[in-house]
Amino acid sequence: MTPVEAINLPRFDGTGEPAGDMAAPVVFAVRPHAHAMYLAATAQLSNARAGTSSTKTKGEVSGGGKKPWRQKHTGRARQGSTRAPQWRHGGISFGPTPRKYGKGNSKSLRRLALRSVLSAKMQGGQVAVVARPALDPPKTKTAAALLRKVSAGGSVVFVLEGRDEGMARAFRNIPSARVSSATDVSAYDILRASRVLVTAEALEALAKRCGTEGANAA
Repeated sequence: MTPVEAINLPRFDGTGEPAGDMAAPVVFAVRPHAHAMYLAATAQLSNARAGTSSTKTKGEVSGGGKKPWRQKHTGRARQGSTRAPQWRHGGISFGPTPRKYGKGNSKSLRRLALRSVLSAKMQGGQVAVVARPALDPPKTKTAAALLRKVSAGGSVVFVLEGRDEGMARAFRNIPSARVSSATDVSAYDILRASRVLVTAEALEALAKRCGTEGANAA
């Protein structure tokens, strides 16, 4: 991946007030790898599919053991069973059957995809560093006010350095917002968000998670 110029991210305190800028980790100052992001997104979407759709063929539906009429001299087309696909209540030809849609990507590709999508969001001005808000008690009203102050419209993912039940409870009633941790958030979660909020500690954890392996990949 080709290096790009250093990126400065806007910074806010826990109440949503501006607090200057912060330099993004150098690992994210690269040109995004579009195909790696595509593979990561399609793998996550495929793995989320249940694959439980099922139909029965004419040999699996009940009934139809008797030939509906004799073979010849009736003036009608020959029929062997009332459970053939052309009959009502008959079996289904070439219908779906249970299957696995899961796809797997290598660890290096997942790391490359996460680094790429974060780089793309940073270069597009869609990432802001926000100090962990003191939501005590955790209320949706306070969380919504914070999002308005940091201009986080549209879909938002708030990345923390670890899991926080209070934060999750405060944001869970906001349909467009999601709280995740630096260890759990995926490339697709960030890719589909129009705004990414991240604490300074979570940004450091994401930089360590992305690493440098594959930084020079084509």
